[in-house]
Amino acid sequence: MVKGPGLYTDIGKKARDLLYKDYQGDHKFTVSTYTSAGVAITSSGTRKGELFLADVSTQLKSKNITTDVKVDTLSNVFTTITLDEPAPGLKTIFSFVVPDQSSGKAELQYLHEHAGISTSIGLTASPIVNFSGVAGNDMLALGTDLSFDTASGNLTKLNAGLGFTNSDLVASLTLNNKGDALTASYYHLVSPLTNTAVGAELSHSFSSNENTLTVGTQHALDPLTSVKARVNSYGAASALIQHEWRPKSTFTISGEVDTRAIEKSAKIGLAIALKP
Repeated sequence: MVKGPGLYTDIGKKARDLLYKDYQGDHKFTVSTYTSAGVAITSSGTRKGELFLADVSTQLKSKNITTDVKVDTLSNVFTTITLDEPAPGLKTIFSFVVPDQSSGKAELQYLHEHAGISTSIGLTASPIVNFSGVAGNDMLALGTDLSFDTASGNLTKLNAGLGFTNSDLVASLTLNNKGDALTASYYHLVSPLTNTAVGAELSHSFSSNENTLTVGTQHALDPLTSVKARVNSYGAASALIQHEWRPKSTFTISGEVDTRAIEKSAKIGLAIALKP
């Protein structure tokens, strides 16, 4: 693994994972198995209210080539082929969805100790071109993320970000939506022994002049059980508990309540993941 600033998506990722990862209001069940030939098969089902969605995915690794195929209940077939490090630090990704003929995309990722670059292009006559680049090192990263629509000749996305990382603190500042939204995030690891951490994210919209603040924390009760909690400036409070009842198999229950309308019923989410 090449050490360096990483990719643009890594800016602020620590805080986003603490504040949003594993929280859900749906019921999800996932089972993973492995064949003797080394093929990984994962089946999952998600209930969203009265709607039930399911998919089956397979993953095959052969040397440095990984092929992922997923079929969902809407008869869509998602295929991703990843060629890992044909050259040092380089990764090539091809993806497409059947029957969507305009979904094909080719992506190149390059990681260097002082840069991280990701560029992709749609495999159509008038493709959308995406580019993100980060310059810096393990401590400081400065980057941009943009998309260009060759059909209209317009920039459809223009973002910029700055990230700072040390042993126990991660901070970031990003400008999104073509300069309309400014987001600052903070992550601090309080105790490595118990994986106790606190985080916050403050977003400001210039067009609406609105601010949104979200703060959260996480803590490991024991090596197999962890808890998380968060609350935002709109009064939505959430909490979850996750238990690894056997290696790589987890049980997660989460809930959310609107503290400004406590008479409303709470949202309860349940996720079970089983792996051999």
